[in-house]
Amino acid sequence: MAAKGSGESGSFDLLIVGVGGQGTILASNIIGEACILEGRNVRSAETHGMAQRGGSVETHIRIDGRYGPLVPTGGADMIISFDLLEALRYRHFLKKGGTIVSSGGITVPISAFQNNLEIPSADWIKEQMSDIRLITVDAESLAKEAGSILSQNVVMLGAAAKLLPIKKDSLLKAVVELVPKKTVEINKKAFLLGYESAKTLI
Repeated sequence: MAAKGSGESGSFDLLIVGVGGQGTILASNIIGEACILEGRNVRSAETHGMAQRGGSVETHIRIDGRYGPLVPTGGADMIISFDLLEALRYRHFLKKGGTIVSSGGITVPISAFQNNLEIPSADWIKEQMSDIRLITVDAESLAKEAGSILSQNVVMLGAAAKLLPIKKDSLLKAVVELVPKKTVEINKKAFLLGYESAKTLI
């Protein structure tokens, strides 16, 4: 389990980022529920932007903090990104010594698609972030293995779990409580596959 962050009053500051439809809000709710199960203080704030059009979505989460929910620039202990391009977009929020746990996939922005614009390659993006601790996970393949491509957000929570100041069992219990009942087994498997895949990387 990761130590508490070095934010205000020992808070652990986290951003979850992605594009509309990737389940960033559900992921943040799962972390919040896990904190509540442990009796932890947690605050969060969401920015939806153009979520329904595939635009950026960001959620700020502060665990064990006393003040507001917004993570300052350069203040995040961790960023969980559901898209490699979004990891690059939000890297300026990461503090020195922090970690980005990202899906290795890239979603083509609608503006780029509509205008036939070239987007950066995964290798180029990783090169731009070579100075930080970046852990990438093949969330799409693991989600398919779990039984649904829609479970990529839960795969990413599992992948980040060892670095969060929350017990694995609390996160898994929160997954069971918050995902649709008919998808519980798929999402449990997705979480555990993500957890196992990242163990050798962390």
